[in-house]
Amino acid sequence: MASSALFQGQTPLAVRMRPTSLDEVAGQGHLLRRGSPLVALADPDATTAGSSSVILWGPPGTGKTTLAQAIARSSGRRFIELSAVTAGVKDVREVMQDALTQRDLYGQSTILFLDEIHRFTKAQQDALLPGVENGWVVLIAATTENPSFSVISPLLSRSLLQTLRPLTDEDLGLLVDRAVSDPRGLDGAVGLADDARESLIRLSSGDARRALTALEAAAVLARPAADGPAEVDDAGASAPTISAEHVAAAVDRALLRYDRQGDEHYDVISAFIKSIRGSDADAAIHYLARMIEAGEDPRFIARRLIISAAEDIGLADPQALPIAVAAAEAVQFIGMPEGRIPLAEATAYLATAAKSNAAYVAIDKAIADVRAGGFGRVPVHLRDAHYPGAKRLGHGKGYIYPHDTDVGVARQQYLPDELRGRRYFEPTARGNERDLRARVDKIRRILDGGDGT
Repeated sequence: MASSALFQGQTPLAVRMRPTSLDEVAGQGHLLRRGSPLVALADPDATTAGSSSVILWGPPGTGKTTLAQAIARSSGRRFIELSAVTAGVKDVREVMQDALTQRDLYGQSTILFLDEIHRFTKAQQDALLPGVENGWVVLIAATTENPSFSVISPLLSRSLLQTLRPLTDEDLGLLVDRAVSDPRGLDGAVGLADDARESLIRLSSGDARRALTALEAAAVLARPAADGPAEVDDAGASAPTISAEHVAAAVDRALLRYDRQGDEHYDVISAFIKSIRGSDADAAIHYLARMIEAGEDPRFIARRLIISAAEDIGLADPQALPIAVAAAEAVQFIGMPEGRIPLAEATAYLATAAKSNAAYVAIDKAIADVRAGGFGRVPVHLRDAHYPGAKRLGHGKGYIYPHDTDVGVARQQYLPDELRGRRYFEPTARGNERDLRARVDKIRRILDGGDGT
């Protein structure tokens, strides 16, 4: 056991634990299958098939930098790293010129890793094109934003787009366990309690860097706790054990009792939706915060907001559904943690909107009739009359074109005979449906033969 394992040159644990080859990479199995572009790129004997530039798109902490470094090490290529936050056109051109020199004089290929390429302007991205197009460098660019919007088309068309996924709980558990025992990491200087391990996984929300940073901070807190629980190493010496309390103190966040696959998950999302339905914006925002802090998938929350807008608000406020959809798209586009803001905006809007489940009730009533066999034949005047022979069958005969009437509604039957007079959609007197109900009543009077008054 190395007592200095927690402070190896003050290099962060997340940096020390970066894989040296693709075999050590946790997660992203869909990108690392045999024969995949990234695996081909890491092959030291790769030909042009393994020399394509790549754009890595994914949330923070999913391994973009790790993949680039592992590919460079495995392939034997030179590795140069630039950050779009600090680099400019001059830096890019210097790298390109140096890469060209290394290739021509020494036959050495260069990987240029450009982090946060979405921060580069169009002119800065243009400076990358000659080197990419002529093969002076193999560009591996990383971005957390949709490349379709943040990367210029010429560069996008010359690169392979690889989409990284958030790490699973299993992936994070593997990383944490490895960091505790590996000589590059904590080297067994501390143990890790099961509840602390679960807390690290939950609080990291699929972000490997966050998990390892929290582990390192918790390990520092656990070291002085001589009276705390301890594990015994192979030499018989006891090692302090990281507890869930150490993790909570390290990240300065309460450990929520929340299992994404358990009862708490369903209880909180149920309370969230019912608070919106009950028009309590404060409660809805509270449950939203609990889900966000517990690492719930923001896309899951966004989907539930869309369902709520359609099911519980409907046409009482026609803007509810577009706002919920916009929030979902915003989360997909900008990611977290900023995505919490459009989610909160949509939650507050839905909670305070007028409520109606009329559309929800209508479609369920109609489906129930259809399932029970209550559908009947389509009235002859509504049938398709465009194909040859249809008119001889009387299809379309007697159909009245509504636009030819003064009010845009024609007196004629639309439902099958078996369902004539059946009512499915019954607007409420709330919100926008108050005016809609009056219009629906007038339309039905006209359809039934009245004058609409």
